[in-house]
Amino acid sequence: MSNAFVFPGQGAQTIGMGKALAEVYPAARAVFDEVDEALGEKLSALIWDGDIETLTLTENAQPALMATSLAAMRALQAEGIGLDQATFVAGHSLGEYSALAAAGTFTIADTARLLRTRGKAMQQAVPVGEGAMAAVLGLDFDAAEKVAEEAAQGDVCQVANENDPAQNVLSGSKSAVERAIDLAKAAGAKRALLLPVSAPFHCSLMAPAAAEMARALDDVDMQRPQVPLVSNVLAASVSDTSAIRSLLVDQVTGQVRWKTSVEWMAEQGVTAFWEIGAGKALSGMIRRIAKESTQRNIGAPDDIRAVLDAA
Repeated sequence: MSNAFVFPGQGAQTIGMGKALAEVYPAARAVFDEVDEALGEKLSALIWDGDIETLTLTENAQPALMATSLAAMRALQAEGIGLDQATFVAGHSLGEYSALAAAGTFTIADTARLLRTRGKAMQQAVPVGEGAMAAVLGLDFDAAEKVAEEAAQGDVCQVANENDPAQNVLSGSKSAVERAIDLAKAAGAKRALLLPVSAPFHCSLMAPAAAEMARALDDVDMQRPQVPLVSNVLAASVSDTSAIRSLLVDQVTGQVRWKTSVEWMAEQGVTAFWEIGAGKALSGMIRRIAKESTQRNIGAPDDIRAVLDAA
């Protein structure tokens, strides 16, 4: 059996995530302490005891989700389950940074600072209210792309996330995305709805954020990942650090090709996907993409006990 370790993106955040891991595993607690120190604030207090509106702010959610994923990874490692169990790592959008931290490309502290920068840059790239994102359910990628092209009408409207066979996310100018919702419904979508996000991620409007991330990544040391990364942009594996740096910049404006990435991993022989961190959204997508695969969720001590019991 070949495993891939996958790491969730924005939207998976909940108050209290990772707290039980930190209480049971000192190595998990150390991750939250390291993130707090790197950011110069008690992000852990917000994660465990704050309010969801503040946690959901992009600049908070991104490092918080990474911290939770890395705490789960450190807890696994404390039980003797390390990266040698994985053939690939991958992450959904910001989860790609979690994957790279888990694989040793970035330190946890550098990853926290990069994601704080990324969150702020993505939020500031487009004035609030001028951009939007919409989920389209029940249309395949080609149909969603056709809807986006028709809706643009001189504005920006692009497929941002190719999540699974019948779930795609559109991003761009608010007026264009609103047009796309009506067009998607007319094209037979089961649902098409605006998402509660504060900026239009993964489209060309994010170009200022991409430039900011290029500068930030130039200032960070990178090590070759211990396990190859399956890139959101490539939907294939990469290990070269200069290529990874460039792909992380491209990812800000580029498409999250999750469906194709999972298909590619399955073609390489991956039969089990471990979702490491908060929530179970990726597992649901993977179940619809690689139907013969199995999924595990690692976000709490009970999840780790289940892995040990199954060994």
